[in-house]
Amino acid sequence: MKKILIANRGEIALRIIHTCKQMGIETVAVYSDADAELPYVQAATKARRIGEPPVQKSYLNVEELLRISHEEKVDAIHPGYGFLSENSAFAKRAIDEGFCFIGPSPEIISMMGDKIAARAAMKEAGVPVVPGSEGDVTSVEEACKVAGIIGYPVMLKASGGGGGIGMVRCDNEEAVKQVYASTKARAKAYFGHEGMFIEKLITNARHIEVQVFGDQHGNVVHLFERDCSVQRRNQKVIEEAPALSLKESTRQAMQNQAVQAAKAIGYYNAGTVEFIVDEDENFYFLEMNTRLQVEHPITEQIAGVDLVKWQILAARGEKLPRVQEEIAANNYAIEFRIYAEDPFTFLPAPGKITAYHLPERTYARVDSGYSDMNAVTPFYDPMIAKVIITGRTRANAIELAKSYFTEAVVEGIKTNIPLFKQLLNEELYEKGTYNTSLLSTVLNKGGAPQ
Repeated sequence: MKKILIANRGEIALRIIHTCKQMGIETVAVYSDADAELPYVQAATKARRIGEPPVQKSYLNVEELLRISHEEKVDAIHPGYGFLSENSAFAKRAIDEGFCFIGPSPEIISMMGDKIAARAAMKEAGVPVVPGSEGDVTSVEEACKVAGIIGYPVMLKASGGGGGIGMVRCDNEEAVKQVYASTKARAKAYFGHEGMFIEKLITNARHIEVQVFGDQHGNVVHLFERDCSVQRRNQKVIEEAPALSLKESTRQAMQNQAVQAAKAIGYYNAGTVEFIVDEDENFYFLEMNTRLQVEHPITEQIAGVDLVKWQILAARGEKLPRVQEEIAANNYAIEFRIYAEDPFTFLPAPGKITAYHLPERTYARVDSGYSDMNAVTPFYDPMIAKVIITGRTRANAIELAKSYFTEAVVEGIKTNIPLFKQLLNEELYEKGTYNTSLLSTVLNKGGAPQ
């Protein structure tokens, strides 16, 4: 494998370029008109314009991506995360046209992307799933009936969606009736089909996921778990690894179940099995992400691996570099996603960055997609960087993070750095006994708007 096209942008494109350079692999970056000045464009071996800023005219333009791949004579395509990374049709087209797709097979992407099929596969594999409908609910009457059986509150979820926009909480039958049609329409608009299903909402829960990795020879290992419970609007903001406040027996059971799940479906390349964990540490399968995760650096920091390198090796058909017994978790790592957004309302705040200083420190890894004087545009996700703090212990990592964010400077746009500063000094966070309601609890206590 000598040349890879990166079908993505920003920090993840730069992250992939970094590993490719270390492996002696050339890279082809693609950029929209809005991204021409971003650092990843200059860092790649070669960069090609993909189109106008809207994603349908640029990063989701499959025909243009494949045309450029042919022109540049690349061997492989790395999709990063988001955009086409879990699009089975794109993966199949890439393979059919002679490219190596750096990810799992299109069939597995398709199955795990369909939440109903994924639930069925996990149940067959012996992995516990959240109580809910066996398939899509096709009418508001059916939705109310299922919700009544499993009990409120429930989550109405798009079958083809992930977190965030694809799900709506309903506390009673009236709420289901109110949001059913609009949620269905949103599912159709964002995920291509209007299928929806219902799951019991596990309250006071934690969101914990296990990183798994498989090769094409049937070997699967786990690389420990990540706690992703600090969320706003069902989307992650801070993640840490390993998960805190978890019984060792629960931790091992989750790791084993994740490996069991991956083996049962013949999974290879990087994948993440996400669980919801209740107050009694019962855990249930939520979904499987068939790609590299945004939060993969904290796993790399504690396990001492390069997951992008592993992805490339697995795509080439090589065996996993390590067996399970050779993988150890050292240190503690916390990732902070810096967004161009209001720190308390979470509304996106695009604009020009007039000062940008995320200091280099031995304990801090910065995966950034922007630099000084770049513009954050309204066309894409407003995440501008990830700061990953690694300490000997969780308490040490928190102290280092507090120090780091007193020095970090991003000016010209609003960011959520003030929220990090507030959160790092909250007793609930420092004790590590929080769940997915942490942010709303903290903001309500402080009287700040949500």
